[in-house]
Amino acid sequence: MKALPRLTKMMKHPADSPIEPVIKIRRGHGKLNSWTLTTAVLVVCVLLWQAVSKAGIFPSFALPSPVAVWQAFVDIIHNGYGGQSLLSDILVSCFRIVIGFVGAILIGVPVGLLMSRNKFVFDIIDPLLQFVRPVPPLAYIPLLVVWFGIGELPKAILILVGTIPVIIIGTMSGVKSTPALRISVARTLGATNAQIFRKVVLPSAMPEIFTSMRVGIGVAWTCLVAAELIAASSGLGWLVQFAGQALQVAIVIVGIVIIGLIGYAMELAIRKIENIVVPWRGHN
Repeated sequence: MKALPRLTKMMKHPADSPIEPVIKIRRGHGKLNSWTLTTAVLVVCVLLWQAVSKAGIFPSFALPSPVAVWQAFVDIIHNGYGGQSLLSDILVSCFRIVIGFVGAILIGVPVGLLMSRNKFVFDIIDPLLQFVRPVPPLAYIPLLVVWFGIGELPKAILILVGTIPVIIIGTMSGVKSTPALRISVARTLGATNAQIFRKVVLPSAMPEIFTSMRVGIGVAWTCLVAAELIAASSGLGWLVQFAGQALQVAIVIVGIVIIGLIGYAMELAIRKIENIVVPWRGHN
C-alpha cells in the first residue's frame, strides 16, 4: 500500500521515474549504433568499389573509381553539364516531385477516405484505380507528350498518376484497420458518426497513410526519372540520360547518387512529420 502513492506519482510524472533516463540513454545509444553501422556499410561499399575498379575487372570507362566520380561531381558543380548547372537540375527535379507528389496526397487521401466510407464511391473509382495501377509509367509518356507537350504539366501528371494509387490504397487500408472496439466504445459514449470519423477513424488511419506516403515518394521519383529520360531538357533524369549517351559513366553515377540521396532525404522528412503528427506510433 505504501508503494501506491509513489506508483501514482510516477504515472503522473513519468519524467521522475528512474526508468525514464535509462530508456532515453538506450534510445540514444541505439541511434548512435544505427548511424555507426550505416556509416561502416557505406565505407565498406566504397572500398569494395575502389578495389573492383583497381582490379580492372571492368574497363575504366565502364566502372570509374570513386575518385573519378568525385572529380566528375566537383567538375559539374563548378561548370555544369550539357549547358545546365547541377543546382538547376536538382531544383527542377525537386519542383516537379513536390508538385506531383503533393497533388497525389491532396487528391488521394480524400478519395481513399471516401472510398472506404461510401460503397457507391468505391464502386465508381475502384475499377479505374485497378486499371491504372498495373500500367507502367513509361506507357503514359507518349500520350502525355502528345496531349500536353514537353513542359512541366505532363511530368506532374505522370507523377500524380503513378503515385495516387499507392496513396489511395494506403488510406483505405488505414481506415479498414481501425479496431472495431474503438468504434464501439465511441458509440457507447454517445459519439456521432462525424465525431467517430474525426476522433477515432482518421487518427487510426494516419500511420497507414504516412506509410503510403513513404512508399509513394519512391514511386514519384521513378515516374519523374522516366519522364525526364524521354521528354525533358533539364533535371536529374535528363542529366543521367544525356551523360549516358555520351558514355560519361562517372556523371551518370553522380546523377544516380544524387537522386538516391534526395529521395532518402525526402523519406526522412516524411518520417519526421509522421513522428510529429502520429506520436503514439513511436519513432521510426
